[in-house]
Amino acid sequence: MKKILVVGGAGYIGSHMVRELLDEGYDPLVFDNLSTGHDWAVPEGRLVRGDLCDPSALERLFAENRFDAVLHFASFIQVGESVTAPLKYYRNNVANTLNLLAAMEKAEVKRFVFSSTAAVYGTPVEVPIGEEAPLQPENPYGRSKLMMEEILADCWHAWGLQSACLRYFNAAGAHPSSEIGEAHDPESHIIPIVLQVALGKREFITINGDDYPTPDGTCVRDYVHVCDLAQAHTLALEALLAGRGSMTCNLGNGTGYSIREVVEVCRKVTGHPIPVRTGPRRPGDPALLVASSRRMMQEFGWSPRFAELEAIVASAWQWHSKRAE
Repeated sequence: MKKILVVGGAGYIGSHMVRELLDEGYDPLVFDNLSTGHDWAVPEGRLVRGDLCDPSALERLFAENRFDAVLHFASFIQVGESVTAPLKYYRNNVANTLNLLAAMEKAEVKRFVFSSTAAVYGTPVEVPIGEEAPLQPENPYGRSKLMMEEILADCWHAWGLQSACLRYFNAAGAHPSSEIGEAHDPESHIIPIVLQVALGKREFITINGDDYPTPDGTCVRDYVHVCDLAQAHTLALEALLAGRGSMTCNLGNGTGYSIREVVEVCRKVTGHPIPVRTGPRRPGDPALLVASSRRMMQEFGWSPRFAELEAIVASAWQWHSKRAE
C-alpha cells in the first residue's frame, strides 16, 4: 500500500480526500493543526496533530514515516479576509508550505499534489477559462497560490519534485454517507450559508453585490462536488506515481451559476422560502469564473459524477440536515 501524507486532512476537502484514498486502497496519514479542521472527520488512528509552522514537527513526521507522496490542503481560503489580512495568507499559504517542501526535500519525497485555485486567473479574458489563460490574481489569496505554483516549478527543476497543481473552482456538496461535509465556523461559502437560512439558523441570505456585468447582476461561479475533486486528486496522484511529471489542471464542471440561481436551487431542494437581501460587493471578487476542465478529462479520464447543481445541493442539504438533528 502506498503511504500518502494528507496535510490539512481534517478539513472539508482534505477529509473527503482521505475517504477517497482509503476506498482506492491507499494508506493515508493526516497532519493537521485543527485550526479549521475537525478530529471527528478523520478515521481513527490516522491523525497526527501538528503545525506547518513547526519545522521540527515536520522533521519528526518524515523521520517516522516513509511517504510515497504528499497532498496539501492546509491553506487559508477566504478572498475577502486575504484583502484585509494579507500577511496571514502569505505566512500560511506560502511560508508554511515552504517548511513542508523543505521537509520533503530532506526526506527525498518527490511527489506533491497542491490545492491551487481559480483565483490565480483574476478577471478572465474569456470564459470558460483554460489553463493557458493569463494569470493575473486580484487578491492576496490568489497571489499566494500563484507564488506556490511558481515555487513548485522551481523545485521541479532544482531537485526533481513532481507536482500536480489543481486549480479548484467552487467546492461544494458533501459525502454521500453524510458522515462528513462542510463545517466551517464561521461559514463563508454560499451554499451552506443559504442552507443555514433554510434550517432557521439565519434569517436571510445576503447577496454581496447585484451590479456585476452578469445576466442577473450577481457573481457567476462554477460549482464542483467535493467528491469529484477528491477523485481528480487520486487520478493526479496516480499519474505522479507513474512518473508522468508535473502538471497543472483546472477542476470545475464547466457550467456557471449566478448567486440568485444558487438560491433558487436551494429553495427547490429544501422546500423552504429563503429571504434575500442585497449588500455591497466583497473586495477582490471577479464577476465571472467558469472552468474548462478539458485537460483533466481528456488526459486523465476524469468525469464528474455530480455534475448538476441540484445534486450537489441535495448532498449538502442531507449533510446539514443531519447535523442539525
